[in-house]
Amino acid sequence: MSKVSIATLIADEKVGFKTTVKGWVRTFRSNRFVAMNDGSTIKNLQCVIDFEKYSEAEIKRISTGACLSLTGEIVESQGRGQSLEMVVSELEILGDSNPDEFPIQPKKHSLEFLRENAHLRFRTNTFSAVFRIRHAVSFAIHQYFNDNGFFNIHSPIITGSDAEGAGEMFRVTALDAKKPPLTEDGAVNYKEDFFGKETNLTVSGQLEAELAAMALSKVYTFGPTFRAENSNTSRHLAEFWMIEPEVAFNDLFDNMDLAEDFLKYVINYVLENGADDLEFLENRILDEEKNMKADLRQPFALREKLKMVADQDFERVSYTDAFNILRNSKPNKKKKFDYLLDEWGADLQSEHERYLVEKHFGKPVILYDYPAKIKAFYMRMNDDGKTVAAMDILFPGIGEIVGGSQREERLENLQQKMKEFNIPEEEMWWYLDTRKFGTCKHAGFGLGFERLVLFITGMTNVRDVIPFPRTPKNAEF
Repeated sequence: MSKVSIATLIADEKVGFKTTVKGWVRTFRSNRFVAMNDGSTIKNLQCVIDFEKYSEAEIKRISTGACLSLTGEIVESQGRGQSLEMVVSELEILGDSNPDEFPIQPKKHSLEFLRENAHLRFRTNTFSAVFRIRHAVSFAIHQYFNDNGFFNIHSPIITGSDAEGAGEMFRVTALDAKKPPLTEDGAVNYKEDFFGKETNLTVSGQLEAELAAMALSKVYTFGPTFRAENSNTSRHLAEFWMIEPEVAFNDLFDNMDLAEDFLKYVINYVLENGADDLEFLENRILDEEKNMKADLRQPFALREKLKMVADQDFERVSYTDAFNILRNSKPNKKKKFDYLLDEWGADLQSEHERYLVEKHFGKPVILYDYPAKIKAFYMRMNDDGKTVAAMDILFPGIGEIVGGSQREERLENLQQKMKEFNIPEEEMWWYLDTRKFGTCKHAGFGLGFERLVLFITGMTNVRDVIPFPRTPKNAEF
């Protein structure tokens, strides 16, 4: 008999037929009721077993974590909490699970404990919900760009350039670690390496996306990126995923329109298609906040927060106006900010961004026209000679979620910026070529995928929204 997913059974709400389900035991009580879950939904299927039909040895093998194949009739449930259940007529144990050794027992575990058991945390309600939502977000991103005429570009993972100019990159080499070839002055001779030059794992697919946009007009990348930043915080990963659209003929304000429309689409998609998982995660947060002080609780329930973002126009504010708001704010005047603001040109911190979103405007904010000195070399210089056509989108509870800009399409201006940033032209000749041959204005942005999933799920640590987090001193699994 063919297998049916539990999600399909529950959604169809049909009874009076025989079928097979396969999945894992969440709980087994009274030697009679098995709560089965196959990962297709947050909901379990209650399966009723006539224990007298099976030996004591078989019944003992039905424990949390065991994998079963159950065949039986789907009937209306006599119990509370479910509309239908299965009356089991055939039972096959596909995989045993020793209850004395299985670490994910049906009780509350700390998130830290579950990170240490990341290979099994998918079995929990919390993480099955998170990773189903992660899939929904990913699917919505591809669907949005496809429906709007974008082409997906696979940018290289191994690169010889540093798109951000930060220098925090993982080196890729095939040289002998103990005895690498050396130059006459004793430095490692990367000309003898696999690629004939020094290479690293990419920090961004943006530069390559720009090249493609100069022919295909509307492109996006969606791939892994890497930063060797020794930061052990709840917001940082060494390996993460980035979405980076690039559009020819767009200016900064077109870029803002695209980013806002894109984010609202993705959030609305998840609200519509991930309702059960969002409800579970929302209730999980509310349960955790019961014993918290009122000022530590989230100001909005999870789905209310998502609807607030999806339904409101984002506030658009120049960096200069935002700086003046922050400098004159009570937290700054009373020295409650960790980073006090005094002189124009300061790089805004997360506490400043969240103040603007959560306290001052009460909605998502797009900041634009940033000081040139704190932004990347490729951003277009404005006519004032002090600011660049950059923009960041700030969300409640998280701060910056999108960073983008109109790119500097003027060859001489770009060459001057590269000189100021000490970027050799010979290393970026291919990038400069796009400004020599048929240049035009263009713009794009980068969205950290995990940050978006973090916002949508309401989780508080980025390590809990990626299956196998890579962080300093941690590359397990």
